[in-house]
Amino acid sequence: MNRSLADTPVDRLAQFVSSLDYDSLPVDVVAKAKVHIADTLGAALAGVRSREFAIAVKSLRPDGPVRLWGTGLAASARDASLLNGCAAHAFELDDSGGCDHSGAVVMPALFSALHHIGQPVSGRQMITAVVSGYDVGRRILEATGGYDAHNSLGWHSTGTCGTLAAAAACARLFGLDAAATRDAITLATSFSSGLWAFIHDGSQAKKLHAGRAAEGGLLAAQLAANGFAGPSRVFDDVWGGFFNAYNKSACQPEFLAEGLGDVWKIRRAVLKPYASCRGAHSAIDALEDLLNETGRKATEIARIDLRMSAMLKDMCGAKVGGAMAPTQMSLPYALAARCVFGTAGLQAYTEENRLHAGVHALMDGMNVNIDDSMAPMAEPLVTLTFGDGVEIERMVPRATGSAERPMQSTAIEAKFRELAGMSLSCENRDALWNALGELEDVKDCSLIEALMVGNADSIPTFR
Repeated sequence: MNRSLADTPVDRLAQFVSSLDYDSLPVDVVAKAKVHIADTLGAALAGVRSREFAIAVKSLRPDGPVRLWGTGLAASARDASLLNGCAAHAFELDDSGGCDHSGAVVMPALFSALHHIGQPVSGRQMITAVVSGYDVGRRILEATGGYDAHNSLGWHSTGTCGTLAAAAACARLFGLDAAATRDAITLATSFSSGLWAFIHDGSQAKKLHAGRAAEGGLLAAQLAANGFAGPSRVFDDVWGGFFNAYNKSACQPEFLAEGLGDVWKIRRAVLKPYASCRGAHSAIDALEDLLNETGRKATEIARIDLRMSAMLKDMCGAKVGGAMAPTQMSLPYALAARCVFGTAGLQAYTEENRLHAGVHALMDGMNVNIDDSMAPMAEPLVTLTFGDGVEIERMVPRATGSAERPMQSTAIEAKFRELAGMSLSCENRDALWNALGELEDVKDCSLIEALMVGNADSIPTFR
């Protein structure tokens, strides 16, 4: 058992996390962290209206001191991190581009961690811990070969790499030293899990991955804080090592520590304006752009053709409109819903809309073609053919919510208000939005948690 620190990439990463302070964060990183905190809480406050959350609550029978957001319920810290994480990811409206879904992993773990600290935690401490989690989660994924290589093997990186993101965030909030921070990160590898098998039969399992990662990361940090040693060589080229287990052929351990303090991984995280798998978003944008540029209406479309990589086809190319979970993974449904309802937001996914005959007719007429020359995660090419025979096509390189195509501040606020309003009173929703906007001035983050008392546990689930 090695408790000493050397100069390996994970040692340097642990030292960086343990010494990170608010004053060292660039202004834009702070601003972005605040946006992602608010966006995640908004997604979760809607997600507590999901069937998945209701089933999980019924199964766990929670009881304890930690708030289940948007409800009048509370749970133990670990159960709350699992349930709040499930809620945050339930409607596919949480952020992406990190571990992948970093917000739904990091925020539930951190708010649960508040209850293990014997003094108030400031907004500045919370922001610093969030940035730490996003940094570590993305670095782990990139060192493991990147999203394409890791996920193409069947691993869901939100569950596998997200556990380490949550552990690092909690370690920073607990104020662990570098050795204990490394223990937290390395212990989290033993709780790392999540498979893409849910994609084949409409399973709801995906919704649990963020919650389990949050729970596992919190547990790893708690253990490390009390002296439990992690496997110091888990990122070495050894039997049983993380890289060897998850993607031996394309791993780059040096990415764990490359550009620390200069390259802030939260900058590459993206927001999600549409209630579907991120793989569908650029196609929705392409449809929007083509209609806007031509002045055409969606009702004029006679046929939609899609060309995409084999990986994207497997991930979100199925024509599904039925149960909520698989429908949200369907790119064809997202496009058809936008055409029929004028939106690809959450309201397009009500039970009535998921079964709408017009949506199914348009979806059934789509041609979904695999292009083997396309990179695994290349964005799809969308071709529209109108009733008069005019044909136009578009591929959007980066979807709305990315740095290249950012959501406007008014749209971010509107999304938050719509989603948070699904479980909070208008008074609490507005107070929460205002408090999160000034989070760096908040002296005690338990005040944020208090504003998230809602009534989702006493009203019908979203259908």
